[in-house]
Amino acid sequence: MARYCGPTEKISRRFGVPLFGSSKEFERKPYGPGQHGARNVRKKRSDFAVALGEKQKLRMQYGVMEKQFRGYYEEASHRKGVTGHIMLQLLETRLDNVCYRMGLGNTRRAARQFVSHGHITVNGRRVNIASYQCKPGDVIKVSDNRRSAGLADKMLDLTQAAPVPAWINMDRTHRNGVVVRLPERDEVNPMVNEQLVVELYSR
Repeated sequence: MARYCGPTEKISRRFGVPLFGSSKEFERKPYGPGQHGARNVRKKRSDFAVALGEKQKLRMQYGVMEKQFRGYYEEASHRKGVTGHIMLQLLETRLDNVCYRMGLGNTRRAARQFVSHGHITVNGRRVNIASYQCKPGDVIKVSDNRRSAGLADKMLDLTQAAPVPAWINMDRTHRNGVVVRLPERDEVNPMVNEQLVVELYSR
């Protein structure tokens, strides 16, 4: 599956939020990129532009390309419940994001690489697909080989201050975690108004 490989700091500065995790560059320059970014001169944006910006922020935050992102919306729209909340749940329970929440990556990009390099098993089977959809009851574990364990220990030390959400039961000693339930809306904190994204796609 394709992924975005371009600059991250410019994207974060364009939208005014650290979409790819905190960084010294964003903290040092919390204004738009380019020659006139520091002036913070912004024209009044249309409703469509605002909604499009929210969609782009959410897509970039989870590292999903447009076609795949629309697929999440289509699936969410066919399920019972609030479409925006279901879409966030689908994004949040991607395997790379679950590993990120477990502390196996200080950014979603790092967690995605950890998964794609084959360091993770789900219910005892190795899975290297970052978009794998985790379900309640799934056991996510670091592979038993020495290299995987060593990389996991380094990352867990780096992220030990990051809280693990309540919908994941994490055992740092044994390098595994269990998805106990789907996340609630207030546990996701997507930095966007997902309702505007739904309205954009439903036009």
